[in-house]
Amino acid sequence: MIHEVDDALRALVRDDALRGTQVSVVFDAPTREWAAKVNAPTVNLYLYDIREDMRRRSRGLSNEYDERGTVVARHRPPRYFKLSYLITAWTRRPEDEHRLLSSLLLCLLGSDAMPAEHLTGSLAGLPLPVPMTIALPPPEDRSFADVWSALGGELKPSLDLVVSVPLVGTGTVPVGPPVTEEGGLRLGVENTERTGHAGQGPAGAREADGADEPAAPRRPRPALSRRVRE
Repeated sequence: MIHEVDDALRALVRDDALRGTQVSVVFDAPTREWAAKVNAPTVNLYLYDIREDMRRRSRGLSNEYDERGTVVARHRPPRYFKLSYLITAWTRRPEDEHRLLSSLLLCLLGSDAMPAEHLTGSLAGLPLPVPMTIALPPPEDRSFADVWSALGGELKPSLDLVVSVPLVGTGTVPVGPPVTEEGGLRLGVENTERTGHAGQGPAGAREADGADEPAAPRRPRPALSRRVRE
């Protein structure tokens, strides 16, 4: 997945931002030792951070159906991972580096997602776009000065590119056998045998069991005495 994003970025930068030039595109760490060996105009796309994009995480399952419309599997939703690239230009003159950064910025601002014509391998078969952002403020827990300090180099003008790659096929949940019509009819028969009458509860069953028994005779009520006034 990561190497396919590298190939797509290389093709995008070469075909759109650097067309007609002899500028090289590399993915090396821009350390002090590497910078001392650069002897030709170069654009460096250094991958410095990989983490999950929690804002794009979703819950639930999606159903997979066969030709008869029966659910055969349930799939978990894709999970997105952010690949952060530090983009720098390396030439002998700062003015030329700024021109290269301007071309790169205009190129990457042209779309909110990776162009489909540059996607290869598993990325080309994705039914989802591959979002990307350019030159956004860094998160609070990280600064570009810290990145340069970790590389041991001097602070240099750069562009921060973040590509959110959807990872499909993160898990499948098995499903049970479908409920058939025969099973539903069998359940109705069992209910009828248990209650005595279909749709009738235990109370109705007791009434039906006592329907043939003779009723008990009623006893006469005793006459009430009353006092007659003379």
